[in-house]
Amino acid sequence: MKRSLTFVCILASGLGATAFAQASGAMPSAPVPASATAAAPVGPAKIAIIQFQQAVAATNEGQRDFAELRKKFEPKQTQLKSLSDEIDGLKKQLQTQGATLSESARASLTKQIDDKTKSLQRSAEDAQNDFQTESGETYQKIAEKVYQVLQTYAAQSGYTLVLDASAQQSPVLWANQGTDISQAVVEAYNQKSGVPAQASAAPGAGSTTPRSTAPARSTTPKSSTPAPQ
Repeated sequence: MKRSLTFVCILASGLGATAFAQASGAMPSAPVPASATAAAPVGPAKIAIIQFQQAVAATNEGQRDFAELRKKFEPKQTQLKSLSDEIDGLKKQLQTQGATLSESARASLTKQIDDKTKSLQRSAEDAQNDFQTESGETYQKIAEKVYQVLQTYAAQSGYTLVLDASAQQSPVLWANQGTDISQAVVEAYNQKSGVPAQASAAPGAGSTTPRSTAPARSTTPKSSTPAPQ
């Protein structure tokens, strides 16, 4: 039941793709096509880092598609919230009137609570699985295209190595903020995709502002895309 109610809360909170991913578990980091190869570097190494998962969600296309996904699940959010409130009302009724109810009436009310609780749990788990699956598909579709832009940007900028600091097993312990190319890649992708910025997005929503010069690896589990528990 805890997982079900958590899902209701996640949907109701209106969190973006990143928060969803934190709840559902990390999605894949940057996809690496089998054909991806690079010439041997000449001269000193030039290294950059990218918050790849956050960058995918911060693109105009990512903000648009994840907003559409959240909107798609709004009716389910309303349905689950209504059922949850109904259960709470029945529990309160049992608590306040239980002593005055007949044994059969009390048993009937208890059964209603149990049946509705099981129904809520099943519905929430189904919705959770659907939401997680569609969020992963949305992320992967955009991630593959963002990765192509990253490859081009890195090659044109002379980078010999780009590390994904959003990966759970990232080797990056610390990085100067100037080495984070997340925002640059997002801007390059937005220009190539032609998808306009989302007017309804709240200021700062989906931002890929680097985690400053603090260690890129955090003790908090890293996110990937939108899943409820």
